[in-house]
Parts: sequence; C-alpha cells; structure tokens
Amino acid sequence: MLSLRAAAEAIFIKSEGRVQMAEEIKKKKKIFDFTLLRRVFRYATPYKDRLYGSIVLAIVLAILSPLRPWFIQITINHYIRDSLVKAVVWITVAQIVMLIAETIARFFFSFITAWLGQTVVRDLRVDVYKKVLGLNLSQFDKTPIGTLTTRTINDIEAINDIFSDGLIPIIADLLSILSVLAFMFWTDWRLTLVCLAPFPFLLVATWFFKESVNKSFIRVRNAVAALNAFVQEHITGIAIVQAFAAEKREDVKFRKINREHRNANINAIFAYSVFFPIVEIILAVSTGLLVWWGARQVMSLPHAEAKELGGKIISFFLYLNLLFRPLRVIADKFNVLQMGMVASERVFRVLDNDDYIKTQGDYTPVRMKGKVEFDKVSFAYVDDRYVLKNISFTMQAGETIAIVGHTGSGKTSIISLLNRLYHIQQGEIRVDDVPIEDYELDALRRSIGVVLQDVFLFSGSVVDNITLRNEEIPMERVVAAAKLIGMHDFIMRLPGGYHYNVMERGGSLSLGQRQLLSFIRALLYDPSILILDEATSSVDTESEQLIQEAIDKLIAGRSSIVIAHRLSTIRKASQIIVLDKGEIREIGTHEQLLAKGGFYSKLHEMQFSKHASPAAERKVS
Repeated sequence: MLSLRAAAEAIFIKSEGRVQMAEEIKKKKKIFDFTLLRRVFRYATPYKDRLYGSIVLAIVLAILSPLRPWFIQITINHYIRDSLVKAVVWITVAQIVMLIAETIARFFFSFITAWLGQTVVRDLRVDVYKKVLGLNLSQFDKTPIGTLTTRTINDIEAINDIFSDGLIPIIADLLSILSVLAFMFWTDWRLTLVCLAPFPFLLVATWFFKESVNKSFIRVRNAVAALNAFVQEHITGIAIVQAFAAEKREDVKFRKINREHRNANINAIFAYSVFFPIVEIILAVSTGLLVWWGARQVMSLPHAEAKELGGKIISFFLYLNLLFRPLRVIADKFNVLQMGMVASERVFRVLDNDDYIKTQGDYTPVRMKGKVEFDKVSFAYVDDRYVLKNISFTMQAGETIAIVGHTGSGKTSIISLLNRLYHIQQGEIRVDDVPIEDYELDALRRSIGVVLQDVFLFSGSVVDNITLRNEEIPMERVVAAAKLIGMHDFIMRLPGGYHYNVMERGGSLSLGQRQLLSFIRALLYDPSILILDEATSSVDTESEQLIQEAIDKLIAGRSSIVIAHRLSTIRKASQIIVLDKGEIREIGTHEQLLAKGGFYSKLHEMQFSKHASPAAERKVS
C-alpha cells in the first residue's frame, strides 16, 4: 500500500513540475532563425522540382493578378466609350481565359505547396520516430511521454504550415503586392501615392497584430504540450488517481492547464477581431481618397482627359482590393511561419539529442554461448549518484544465476545494462569474452530474452503480441511454443483464439496470463541468454505454479539470470548474488549462503520463519 501511495504522490508532483516547466517555456522570447529555416527546406531537397515549380507559379500569379484590372481600364477608356462591341467581346474572352489560367495556376500552387508540406512532414516524422526509438532510456526517465508525443505529432504538423501557409505563400503574396504596386505607379503615380496615404497606419496595426498573435501562439503551443503530458499521464495512472480519491484534486489541476489553453486562444482571437476590421477601415479610407481624387480631377481636367478617368478609377478600385487581399493575411501567415519555426526548433532539438544508443559495434555471431561477465561496473542514472558500485561477477554458459536484494538495491539496473539500455560510467561488461559495445546492437538484443514483472502488451491480437508482428515467424512455431508453455488451450478458449484482441496494455487478460504470453514470446525467439525479472512476484499461487513450470522449460540449456523476491524460486540457481544499496554483499549457492548466516540468510529467515502462516509467502520489499 505504501508503494502505491508513493507512486500516486510521484504522479501528482511530476504533473505540477511539468505544468511549471511549460509556464517557464512560455515566457521565453522566440526569435526567427534562418538556420532552422534552411534546415527545414533541406527536407524538401529531394522534391526540389516541385519546390521550384511552386516558386515559378507564384511569379506567374503575381503577373496575372494585375492584368485584369489593366484590361478593364483599357476596355472602358478605349472600346466601350467608342462603342467597339467586337473589340469588347474579344477583350472579355481574353479576360476569361486569363481568369481560367489564374485559377488553374492557383490550384496547382496550393496543391504543390500543401503536397510539399505533407511530404516533408512524413519524412521528418519518420526521422523523429526513429530517433525516439534509439534514445537512451534515461531520456524517457526525464521527458514526459506526452511531450514526446507532441513533438512527434503536433509540432511536426506545424512544420507543414511553413510550406502550405508560411514562407512560399508569403513570397507569393509579396510578389503579388509588388506587381500590383508596379502597375499602379505605372498607371498614375500621383493617384497611387494618394491611395497609399493610410498605409503607415496599416503597417503599425500589422506589427502590433503580429506581436500579439505570436505571443498567443507560443502560449497555445506550450499549453497543448502541457495538456498532452497531463492527460496521457493521468489516463495511464487512472487506477492510482481513483484508488486515492484524488479525482477532484486532479480535476482542479487539469482545469488550470485547460484554462491557460483557452485564454491563449482567446487572446489570439481578440487580435484577429481587432486587426481585420482595422484593415477594412483602412481599405475604405483608401477607396474614399480614390473617389475624392477622381471627383477633384474631373472638376479640373480638360474634357478629353477627364473622359479617361472612369477606367482609371475602376482599375484602381480593383488594384486596391488586389493589394489589400494579401495584406489582410500576410501578418497572419508570418505568425504561422514563425510558429512553424518554433515547432521546428523543438523537433530538431529531439533530432540533435546526442544521448542515444551508440551502435558502432559490428560483431554478429551466429549464436552466443551465453557467458556473461561484469568487471568492476559502476553506474549512475543521474550524475555521480551511483546505483551500482564496483559490480563484478561471472556467469558461465548454460548457468543460472539469481539476483536478490531489497527494492532499490540495483537488480533491474544490472539487466538494463546487459541489454545496453543505458551507458555505464565505469568498468566493462562482456558476453562470450567480447565487450557488449563491440556487438551489433540488434544482434546483442536478439540473443537476450527478457521477461519483465510488468508485462507490456500492445493493442492487437494475441499472435501479434507474441511475434511482435514479425511476419517471418510462422503460425506453427507460435502454436508449438504456446503448447510447450501450457497456454495453447487457454488461448483457444478466447474469442477468436490467437486473433483475440488483448486491448491496450493487455487489459483484458490477468497478470498471470500476460506473464505466460511473455514466456511464449521469449521461447519463440530462442535467446541464448534469458532474463527473468521478478516473473512470479505479482501472481496467485496457481499462476505461479504454471509460470514456474514455464521457467523450468525456458531456462533448460541456456544461460539465465533470475531476479526474484520469492527465494523459493531460486534454490536451483548455480549461484546467487545478494545486492544491497548497489553493492554485492554475498555470492554463492543457496546452501553456501545459508551456511554463512549473513545477509541472504536473514532474507531467507524473514520469508520462511513461519512456514505455516501467510507470512511464508510474504515478499521482501
């Protein structure tokens, strides 16, 4: 019960820490980084033809956009006024053709930029997931799973916006603005300056809008990361939350994080609600100045020149709409680009993490013999706080050794190091007289089978969890392994048999059944070295008997390391290693250690001093 309460408190404390971390990140100022932008676009290099194609289309659209108002001006001034109907028809047809061409070009531009974004996201997500799979377990000890999920899904998806709504569309909009301005100045530079008189106000409004939305988007990103981490952790630990009636307390914390997410979005919405009406007001002022200037010119110009003002005024009205259309969204697009850069910085931080498993070894034996040596090994998870100190022992091929000790003595750390899940700080570990760093990592791990106390089953069928979706393993071998372990009849009683869905984490099976499935998995892969980490510590007596029979079949003829709390399960071990506070206290057989009357003898006495009482089954913890 104490361990359950401690776990509950750990979850609550870690949750508060992660919320504080998100709040600290939120306060940092993000700066646009062209180095990051170049790195993102490096992922588009394999698709440079489409990238260049989108830029060409942006140029084409920038040229086509102002042509239609110019044609309308010519039509009004030279053909409608002179009643040249045939010429008007041809110009109208030409404008329709241009409109169709512009529509097609805009479709391909939008499609190609979106395709580029999704393709880069696909490639980047594969790289990030591959990187996450190769990280040392210490990274998962320090990083919330929800945060890594956010990096792999939400943040990478934001990078898509750099292509679909960010840099390339911004370039297209800027080219369109320059093109329209060029036509306006070419048509009448004085009228253009009159229409652009309110633009300084627009620039100021745009700057404030960009800054406000940028801050809000940073808050939103951090709030999403905090929400993901909090929800994922508490759904995983829901049994502990409910066991200690902590629902209300955790609901208050969730509401706080959710409120921050809402407020960040509301701030962004407020900025949009203010900015867009301001743009419309400035456009209305520019249009009013256009009409005022036109009326003034009609009154003062000679009749011949005044007659041409109609086409110019209408074309300028269309120019202004073409000018303001990208200006309405360009600040928003810049914020999307900047948030894509913020997301890319986080994603590349994962990719640049150098705390990964080094795989420079290339030794790949056909089959290991199973000799294991720890030579003065010391290991710490954090800095110099060593959990293993000067550990030395040798297991000969085919032997079974047992490791016992109180909780926290370093038993599980030893098997984690043998599998190269962590790097050791001092000493050397050898398998068959070869340092484990010299082995090709997959070859090393394929030769070591691990059965853990807390068996993890993926959502999927029984056979998928046994084979780990390895299609090279035939069904006949799966059935044969299940029969050997004694699970075949049970599996066949399940709805669908071997294709029964065990649900997430194997929730539809008991602890003992999950444990036996992991034995089938270990037997199927036929490892040279077998590791059993407290395989019978959490099951009932009947399941323990089945598991013990399975263990006997598994360890036959192979090197085995057994970690056990119940000392009754390790009497047959070739040697027993007694750990205490990360140090080896005793090594010997069951009989030798009992005869010594030392640490192991005390553990044994604690468990078996009252043979007839329930205390005989009590575990050392």
